[in-house]
Amino acid sequence: MARVSVSEIESLYRARYGRFVRVATAILRDEERAVEAVLEAFASALRDRTRFRGEGPLEAWVWRIVVNAARKEQDRMAHLPVSEEPAAEDPEPPEEPVRRAVARLPERQRLALFLRYYADLDYESIARTLDVRPGTVAAALHAAHETLRRSLQEVPQ
Repeated sequence: MARVSVSEIESLYRARYGRFVRVATAILRDEERAVEAVLEAFASALRDRTRFRGEGPLEAWVWRIVVNAARKEQDRMAHLPVSEEPAAEDPEPPEEPVRRAVARLPERQRLALFLRYYADLDYESIARTLDVRPGTVAAALHAAHETLRRSLQEVPQ
């Protein structure tokens, strides 16, 4: 069993904080809640650092904790009552069709996309984070790209 120190986790936090928040924001679609999820994840990593077995990189272990914290917050948010206020009549931002298309992807494909493009992780690190094989990551990303390509070609201009 590998021992991980508080300073190693702190160093990872300082080096990758922005990426952790970007991925959590992509999952939650709310930066404030994403920051809270990242902070909770790092508190958990520090509290449970003796559970790190060293079977992979520390960063992949922490990514899994961050993704799980964001997913837990997402589940919690799903059970909150929705406001009855009417939606504003603002025009739709140009990136909204992409966001909607990504939101419709299966969870594994969405998470693989977020980890690849927001966190800039390689397939092996994504696989360790999601607890799947690298081939599964490749297949998930390929399927996500194909689905997005098809759905975005159908968006009226």
